[in-house]
Amino acid sequence: MTNGYWIGRVDVTNEPEYRRYMEANGPVFARFGGRFLVRGGTYTIGEGEARARNVVIEFPSYEAARACWDSPEYQAVKALRDGHGIADIIVIEGYAGPQPA
Repeated sequence: MTNGYWIGRVDVTNEPEYRRYMEANGPVFARFGGRFLVRGGTYTIGEGEARARNVVIEFPSYEAARACWDSPEYQAVKALRDGHGIADIIVIEGYAGPQPA
């Protein structure tokens, strides 16, 4: 079984209200086995466009990542950030195949 991930790119438009979302989301992610691999931080644009904030959350499986997104608990927390940023978020299955040698 491969891990699942949320990959998010966000432009925050109302920092104080967006912070409420950030403070509330941790327990929901933990309930589904989620952990932050990237949460903001310095970045370089290699190609294409970027948003100001980048987030990667790892879950134990794609199913757990989807269950978290679909859960009433997360949707309630998500409502705290709605209208306070522009986000692109995908829920994606990890890769467990061969790696470059």
